[in-house]
Amino acid sequence: MTPTETLYSGGQSLWLDNITRDLLTSGTLARYIRELSVKGLTSNPTIFDQAMKTGTAYDGAIAELTAAGHSGEQLFFELALQDLTTAADLFRAVHEQTSGVDGWVSLEVSPLLARDARSTLSEARELHERAARPNLYIKIPGTPEGLPAIEEATFEGLPINVTLLFSPTQYVAAAAAYLRGVERRIEAGLNPNVSSVASVFISRWDVAVADQVPDRLANTLGIAIGRRAYGAYLELLGSRRWQRAFNAGARPQRLLFASTGTKDPKAPDTLYVDGLCAPLTVNTVPEKTLRAFADHGGPGLDWSGGAYNSDAVLQEFRRAGIDLERLAGTLQQEGAASFVASWNDLLGVIASKSAALRQRERTAS
Repeated sequence: MTPTETLYSGGQSLWLDNITRDLLTSGTLARYIRELSVKGLTSNPTIFDQAMKTGTAYDGAIAELTAAGHSGEQLFFELALQDLTTAADLFRAVHEQTSGVDGWVSLEVSPLLARDARSTLSEARELHERAARPNLYIKIPGTPEGLPAIEEATFEGLPINVTLLFSPTQYVAAAAAYLRGVERRIEAGLNPNVSSVASVFISRWDVAVADQVPDRLANTLGIAIGRRAYGAYLELLGSRRWQRAFNAGARPQRLLFASTGTKDPKAPDTLYVDGLCAPLTVNTVPEKTLRAFADHGGPGLDWSGGAYNSDAVLQEFRRAGIDLERLAGTLQQEGAASFVASWNDLLGVIASKSAALRQRERTAS
């Protein structure tokens, strides 16, 4: 078997952390699904920002939407929904084959709403309805302000990808919000089978401490955090409260390892895939990492899960003066701010392209 097939046979799904118009129209995504066992796809404002400002693939659609009176966020979501509904259709067979476990694509609400639960929920409803696809997740940040929106969206039956989680503590809080939504559905006599994933970001940990710890600890914190989060995940799935929900028809909210592209050029390019192989989880990777892993990855399928010595590694970082919980809060705040910056840049790119295309049309006529 290929490395990607081996990973999937071991119980972990590999999703692509990228979406571009070229990826869809060139047949590349279809090939990844067919040949590299890619089972889903995620997107975020930074991905769309890079895709739209580095090429011309979106220019025709931008011109059409501008002519139709669209602008700003409205125009962006039209473009994003075009891409993601196309991707969702490509993954539809995977979605049906796995009874809805895999085959998902993800669209994020506006990062400007990260501190506004009510508006986040409203936009989540609208985007899911407009997409009209059963295999599209709406991404909601797992910030303290986002937790009520996650609970309410789950109660309403919206499939949610909880994003911007960094620590086991943040993950557990997000999982609790999801479970409260499921339990409310059970109490109301509704179907509790509402799909969700909880995305814990990995590589940013190692970037954040790179200049603060001895070389022997380089590129070990992200994996330790991920493994500790997986230990917390198993504890939740094994708890009586979660098992009561499963008995009523709910299914697990899967743990997803996000931000798993290697940032340090001195580290292995498959570091966070090899080191975070665990059953009943998702690893979402950029294209570069996907291709590297397909070529020479070697997942540690003998890893049985749990904390797997991560506590000892985390204790070394504490002894080195790293306040892990404080850093987790900082990383979440910085992550939210980064998405806002990408969002504003993205809207600026769309506005600039719209103006240039209008001017070109006037000149041509």
